[in-house]
Amino acid sequence: MAAKDIWSEKVLVRIGKRGLTPQVVEEIKRHLKERKIIKVRLLKPFLEREDQDRRKIAELIAREVGAELVGIRGHVFVLRKVKRR
Repeated sequence: MAAKDIWSEKVLVRIGKRGLTPQVVEEIKRHLKERKIIKVRLLKPFLEREDQDRRKIAELIAREVGAELVGIRGHVFVLRKVKRR
């Protein structure tokens, strides 16, 4: 699936009031392994608790799961699995 087509797909992972738990990280990794490119939504309770902007949070999550941040629209961002050489 091309990166531009992902925006019309459903969000696969939602990060809420519990934040970025190890279980959420594993869920993102599992979806990336299956699909190569996924959408993640940051819910309001998570954003209210964190004191960072959405881009920094998305970049942190991308680094944590070993993915590339493709883009951000509102509270939704897209991650793509990084090919290993």
